[in-house]
Amino acid sequence: MYNSAHLHFTCLRTLKRRDIYFDDLPLPKTPKRLPTVLSPEEIVRLIEAASSLMHRTMLILLYATGIRRAELRWLKLSDIDSKRMVIHIEQGKGRRDRDIPMTPFVFQVLRGYWQHVRSKVYLFPSPFVGNEQEKPISSKTVWDVCHAAAVRAGLTKRIGPHTLRHSFATHHIEGGTDLLVLQSLLGHADLKNTLVYVHLSQNRMRAAVNPLDRLTLQSSAENVQS
Repeated sequence: MYNSAHLHFTCLRTLKRRDIYFDDLPLPKTPKRLPTVLSPEEIVRLIEAASSLMHRTMLILLYATGIRRAELRWLKLSDIDSKRMVIHIEQGKGRRDRDIPMTPFVFQVLRGYWQHVRSKVYLFPSPFVGNEQEKPISSKTVWDVCHAAAVRAGLTKRIGPHTLRHSFATHHIEGGTDLLVLQSLLGHADLKNTLVYVHLSQNRMRAAVNPLDRLTLQSSAENVQS
């Protein structure tokens, strides 16, 4: 049984036919899977398993803001606005700027971290600089920090930086945050990308009334005739 992908390959590559059009042929659909979400208890275990102050701060910030891995690594000290209590994301995905509210707890975490690190430009500078100008940590480092903490915490789920973003968004939905507000926090250009977190919210799912519960049925097995 050949699908449209096989037909494309056969005609274009094997038969060298470029006069055949496949616009009306459906392309094979890529399976869509719901992202992994951690429970609040698992978030605590993950953060507490961080191996250093820097790693702990990174995990807290990823979960507290929902920012992407690239946005985290490029954060500068100047992006932390203590007067307005926001974290400025400059030129995030889609080259869009946005501000994310910063709680007093997060600000205290960041201040305590900076007093220990004393970086000059980037919030999370690379330790491999030497005499060169300060550079941010690599994207792989951010992923490694999440993975290593998950292993130490004994969490068997596949966990990366985006897992904390998914958890941030889902927990916001469960807490009653408006979808448009969440869209702005996440930096989504399209609301449909935010709607996926409604499906991930266990509170929303449990609140939905099963239609069977509206029916009146005899539950006794004695009323069922074989």
